This record gives sequence, C-alpha cells and structure tokens, in this order.
Amino acid sequence: MLKDPPRPCPDLSRRGFVSLAAATALVIGFHAPVAAEDEAARDGPFAPNAFIRIDEQGDVTLVMPQVEMGQGTYTSISMILAEELDADWSRVRVEHAPPNEKLYANPILGMQATGNSNSVRAFWTPLRKAGAGARAVLVEAAAGQMGVAATELRTENSQVIHDATGRKLAYGALAPRAAGLTPPADPPLKDPKDFRLVGRPLKRLDTPDKTNGKAQYGIDAMPPGLKFATIAASPVLGGKVAHVDDTKAKLIPGVRQVVVLDDLVGVVGDHMWAAKCGLEALDIAWDDGPNSQVSSDEIWNRLRKASARDGAVAKTVGDPGGQLSGGDVYTQAYELPLLAHACMEPMNCTVHVANGAAEVWIGTQVIERIRQAVAKGADLTEDKVTIHNHLLGGGFGRRLETDMALSAARLATQVDGPVKVVWTREEDIRHDIYRPAYHDILSARLDGERIVGWNHKVSGSSVFARWFPPGFQKGVDPDGVDSAQDVPYDIPNYRVEFNQEAPPGVVTGFWRGVGPNNNVFAIESFIDELARKAGKDPIAFRQANLDKTPRLVAALDLVRDKSGWGAPLGPRAGRGVAAQIAFASFIATVVECEVDEYGEIKLHRVTTAVDTGTVINPDTVMAQLQGGLIFGLTAALYGEITLDKGRVQQSNFHDYRILRMDQVPPIEVHLIRNGEAPGGIGETGTTASIPALRNAIYAATGVPLRRMPIDRGLLASRTGA
Repeated sequence: MLKDPPRPCPDLSRRGFVSLAAATALVIGFHAPVAAEDEAARDGPFAPNAFIRIDEQGDVTLVMPQVEMGQGTYTSISMILAEELDADWSRVRVEHAPPNEKLYANPILGMQATGNSNSVRAFWTPLRKAGAGARAVLVEAAAGQMGVAATELRTENSQVIHDATGRKLAYGALAPRAAGLTPPADPPLKDPKDFRLVGRPLKRLDTPDKTNGKAQYGIDAMPPGLKFATIAASPVLGGKVAHVDDTKAKLIPGVRQVVVLDDLVGVVGDHMWAAKCGLEALDIAWDDGPNSQVSSDEIWNRLRKASARDGAVAKTVGDPGGQLSGGDVYTQAYELPLLAHACMEPMNCTVHVANGAAEVWIGTQVIERIRQAVAKGADLTEDKVTIHNHLLGGGFGRRLETDMALSAARLATQVDGPVKVVWTREEDIRHDIYRPAYHDILSARLDGERIVGWNHKVSGSSVFARWFPPGFQKGVDPDGVDSAQDVPYDIPNYRVEFNQEAPPGVVTGFWRGVGPNNNVFAIESFIDELARKAGKDPIAFRQANLDKTPRLVAALDLVRDKSGWGAPLGPRAGRGVAAQIAFASFIATVVECEVDEYGEIKLHRVTTAVDTGTVINPDTVMAQLQGGLIFGLTAALYGEITLDKGRVQQSNFHDYRILRMDQVPPIEVHLIRNGEAPGGIGETGTTASIPALRNAIYAATGVPLRRMPIDRGLLASRTGA
C-alpha cells in the first residue's frame, strides 16, 4: 500500500489520465541496405540487420526493427516473415529491437526509425529473403538428417515434410543442426499464388495482451523503487525559470522533492497524483525571453509575406513560365494551421541514473536517438545508456522526437532511484512539436478540360532542416513538397517551389502525413475549383487529367461506383472527392456531408478505394484507413493551435477537440488487389479526408473554403451552388 494514498488536490477537479527472451538455437540474418560505413557490421551470415530466431521448442521470434504504435506493424511484418518461412503462425513471437542502427536501420530511411508509412514497404523484400533463407537452411538440415535430397522435401506449418515416406521433422528439432549451416545468399521467394498467410485477415498479435491488460506501454513501466514526477516547462519557447516558491507544494502528502532546472520545474512524489498536486501548488515566475510577444497573427503574416517571394525550385517540367505568363490563369491560396498530436498516451519517460549509467523505459519511434538524448541529459557516454522500448500509445510523428527523454534524464540526475516523468495533458499540448503551418499558392491554366500549365508554391517551416539537416538541400524540404513535386496529374508544364519560413517561438515536426496532408489538401481543393471552372464533374475532370496513372483512375472508378456518386441528395448536402498518390499508395476518397444553417457539419458517409499493391493483412489496411480518415476529419473540423504572447492557448480536449464517437459516420474501405509491391497506408487516410470533406462542403454550399479548420461563419445560411 502507498504510504500516502492519492487524494484530491486543493481547488482542483479530478481528471483521468488518460526484454529480450531466452536463448535460441537458430539465428538467421538478412541484409537490408544500410550506410556504406556499416559494411564491416554486415560481414558473415550471422551479423544481420535484424534476426529470426527459432528455439528447440519451435517458437519463431522476430526481433522487430519497427515499433508498434497501433498501426498493426508487428502483425504485418511477422506475416511476411512467417509466409516465406512457412512457420506455424501460432508459434510466432515478436520482440522490440534494441538500439543499434548498424543492425536495425530502416532500409528506406537509413536510420533506426519508424515513420513515413514505410514499415511494410521497407521490409517487404528483406524479410521475405530472411524467411526464405531460414526455410532453405531448415530444409538442408532435414535432408541431411533424413538422408534424402533437399528437392524431395517441402515445408508447411513449421515442419519439413518428405511426402514419399510421410516423415516429418519440426523446425524446433532441426534448429540445432540448422544453426551450423549457411543460408543461401539469394534464396528463391514464393510465388504469390502459393501464399498461405499474406492477404488473409489474421488477428493481430498485440490484441490479446491489449485486452487482458498485459500489454506494456512506456507509461506502464514500474521498476523497483520507482518515484513519479511531472514537470512544467517554460510556457514560452526559450524562456527560463525566474523564481520558484515551493512552500505549499512541500506540504502536500506524497511530495518528496522539487527539482528546479533553468527552463523547467519538476515535482517528484510517491505517486502521480502527489506529483501533479505538488506541481499545481508551486508558485513559479518565468522569464519569458525573446519570444514573449509571438502571436498567431505574426506567424501568418510572415508566412504570407514569404509566399510573395520566389521559392527554391523543387521541380520544373516543360515551360510553366510560358504557359502561365498570359491568358486565363487561375490562382488561389490555401492554408493549414499548426496542429498538435494529442496522443492517447501522453509523453512520458522513466529514467534511472546511478553508478555512472542510465537505464530507460519508454515507447519511441527513434530508439537510437533516445539513447543519444538521455546520454546528453545525464552527461554520460551512449554506451552507458540502456533502453527498454515498449508499445506506443499513439505516435503520429510525435514520438520521432526526444524532448521527453531529454527532460526526464535531466531531472533523473537529481533523483535517487528510478523516476517516471509523465507530462500532463496540458503540458503535452502546450509543449508539443507541432505540425507546420503552411501557405500554398497554386496557379493553373486550362485548355478545355486539360490542365496545361501549373505552378505550386509551398511556404512553411522545414522539418528536415531541424530533424535531419542533410536532407534539406538547396532550400527544398523533401517532405514539404511531397505529393506536390510529383503531382499525380498529367500536366505537361509545371513547377513546384518551396519557401522555408520557420515560425518564431514554435518548434515544428512530423504529424501523420505532414507535407502530403498539406499538399494533397491544396492540390485537391484547387482541382475541384478547376473542375467547376471547366464545367466538368469533379471525378470526370480528374480522370481526364490522369492519362498516365491508370491505378488512380481505377480507384476513382471504384469510389464513384461505391459512394453513390451522382445520386440525388437533400438540400445543403454534398459529396466531395479527393484523389492522391501518397506513400506509394493510390487512393480515391468520397466524403458525404450536410451543412446546417449555422454552418455545422454532419458527416453522413465516407467511402474510400485504395490500391496499396500487395495487401499483407486487409483488416489492418482497413483499420488504418478508418483511423487516418477520422484523424484527418478531426483536423478539418476542429484542429488549430494558436499563440498569444508566446503562449499556446489550447490545453486539453475541451479546447483542442477530437471527433467524438457519435460524430463518426459509416466508413467503407474498398481494396483493389494486385501483385504490385506494398504501399504505405498509415498516413494516407489523414491526407485524403481533409480535401474530400472540403470539397463536399463546396458541393453543398458553393463556398470554396481555402483554410482549415472550417470557418462555420462562412457557411452559415449558404445554399448549394
């Protein structure tokens, strides 16, 4: 029992808050592309980037190179492995990979990170080869033990089978013998027609423990002797602590320590409630620093001024300048605001600093960077930091950052024993790493129903310039122009530009789509206006400009048929469409909504057709699209972070609202199956839903909204056009 049980804080209302396994006998490695300097680490068949392990009991363990944050990655990646291995699905186990970029670097990103909707895309081929190589070794081992040719054997359900004699050997029994054999360098892969697992709606591996309470997220870490802490950082970016009076805080039962650092204050207690109450009782004076007068108006004024200048050219095709120099050129501007992530699991990190070393418990998308951050915060070398990664209660790009670990490590150096630092929801929203605000200017010229000239200028902060500086080259952020640089439409003359304009007093980062959710919104909103200008149906207009993109044309055909496109609707109701190629997936989405006389939106139906190539698990694809669509609809209807006097004005779900269950419409997902390589799916629903809803409102009211979230005042009492 706690010495001081939780009790209400004075004048506060209650609010809810929201290891690697045993030794193995067989280890098989695969070699995904990594940086050239890692060649030495890749020498030999048993120095892999990631590992398959088969023990003598027949359990197959995959040390996961990617993290599970609700997107179904553990199940999908395991299905790829188990398919080529011919493993018994019921015997597949997964473990978090430790921090080691030499072994576990993502082949697309070149670092140990989970993001960019590429977990399946990145590991589709490497894991297939790993599974096939392991299967080949097991067959070779069985051939030697049975005294038959390997060509006479087949595999199924974690067994090697000799049909001529009916003999069977389990993988577990073969593991010791197979461990001494070398896998083939380039094993043959299965013909997709022979797949037994890939393409099936298998139950997720993480579901049982999430329903019975055994699942461990970072916030669940409970090492012996744990204390709890919560923090208050300067409410203005760059501000410092001026003065702290902790007299009242120390009187609260369970409060053990108040830690004052230069830019934050932490309260340590026997339990979270004591720490939270203690923090509320502190009297803190802040020196706001240079950003004390930053406001949303200033941020938007700077963005709009930036858009008036020429940007760095990301891509030019044909002669867009000539096409847009005269004639009937149509130009519009579009804007998206700063957005917070608001993950269900608030930011947290548990750190124990003792005896010149640190041990860390966290859920992160960038485990190696977390080790670096803790080493910095605790003033240690990286080899003295041990990380235990956990399931993530939502990532959305927020857990690509390390600020929560850095602050926890700094605080932990002042605490005797392990300390779990949990951010309150208010701290989480007011000190997020926000999705950039964007201002886009698009210009186009039509020849009939064909787009013949196009210019797209994106202005916003560069996430890459901060997060991965080598990726920011010649003034162009590759994420900032993603889905714009390779516009899906067949336009003979086009140019894409990028203007970096970092907002003062704000740090920006990745947010479930980032550049694509801005660019798809701007492009698809603009396309709808061009369709109306040409007097064409929005879907027909898109298809008329997609001669060279048959996969997207097919998605539009399917979504038109499944959504009831063209069927009569009631007054002030409309359907809107958005088409996109994002994260190597081809998606068409239709939103149907109604706008009442006060400008409020009622969502009636969402239909989406997706060609994501080879579908590993259809249930996962549909769930991710449904979640992404809801995430995007939330942003379109409510999402905006604003600043006044350097301070973020939103603090919790009462003023940073999330779409509620009774507002969510029926969502239909229709899959287009083919044998193409898998595309990404985790962020695509978010990028699709915002422009599709905007275009539905446009159809219902005739109001061409050009800024999100929606302005209900502009929609009040407007009728359809």
